[in-house]
Amino acid sequence: MRLVFMGTPEIALPVLKAVSSRHEVVAVYTRPDAYSGRGRELAQSAIKKEASKLGIPVIQPLNFKDGKNISVLQDLQPEVIVVVAYGIILPKAVLEIPRLGCINVHFSVLPRHRGASPVAGAILAGDRFTGVSIMLMETGVDTGPILSISQLPVFDWDTTLSLGQRLSGISGGLIIDVLEAWNRREIILRPQNEAAATYSGIIHKEDGLISWNEEAALIWRKARAYHPWPGIYTTWRGKMLKLLSVEPVSHHSQEKPGSVISFGGTSDMNVGVVTGKGILGIKKIQLEGKKEVLTADFIRGQRDFIGSVLPD
Repeated sequence: MRLVFMGTPEIALPVLKAVSSRHEVVAVYTRPDAYSGRGRELAQSAIKKEASKLGIPVIQPLNFKDGKNISVLQDLQPEVIVVVAYGIILPKAVLEIPRLGCINVHFSVLPRHRGASPVAGAILAGDRFTGVSIMLMETGVDTGPILSISQLPVFDWDTTLSLGQRLSGISGGLIIDVLEAWNRREIILRPQNEAAATYSGIIHKEDGLISWNEEAALIWRKARAYHPWPGIYTTWRGKMLKLLSVEPVSHHSQEKPGSVISFGGTSDMNVGVVTGKGILGIKKIQLEGKKEVLTADFIRGQRDFIGSVLPD
């Protein structure tokens, strides 16, 4: 099958590798190179690097508002366009180009967690299961009819990184099966239930700032959902304090939210912060400008940390 692939981050790699091994990928679309890191160096996306290894032409438009970009895509004459976390909106003129449509691989069980951050959204919501949805795209955001869904459990230790890797890992095999069945017209499209739809928007750095009036369980889910970025953090003595390893603990305190307390626990989990509901145990911590350390080691050098009140 003659196809075009559109995607940007590492999580999209298994689908690109899968389709390129079974079909003729005439072009890969990915977002333009962007400056990143402390050195602000121009960086290529994971998809661009892989496409270059595979010898597939790479195209990087800013968007499809320019008719020239749409004409270039039309000239490629794809039978289908496969999209995974591309990050650029496809207008109707693009969706109508391939005879088999544009097929999107989305990392949630739609209609839950439509939008830009479905993996983090599942963790934040406390979902016990999530999955990979493959849908036929339409102009709405992740609203198209479903071709296939496969589910995976969400474990208590899952982060956006680990859960995303597991979902990504099964996506390559799924897209191959779906493409073959869809080409043979063996799939009956299933409309999404709009009444059950939820959305997970773009995550910003400030989302990681902790409000100690929230319950410990929610802050714990945020720590997992925002790993590896932006993490969760507070401030202490005017410096950013990153909480790198946390979990709710079964202890109680009458202190106000934000109060740092010590409690009887394991040697590496005996410091916590009072929240709006429950106590959040802190195992590992990193003060701005310092290396990450166990909290037990941190308090040996910062004895007044216990008893302090972290800002909300």
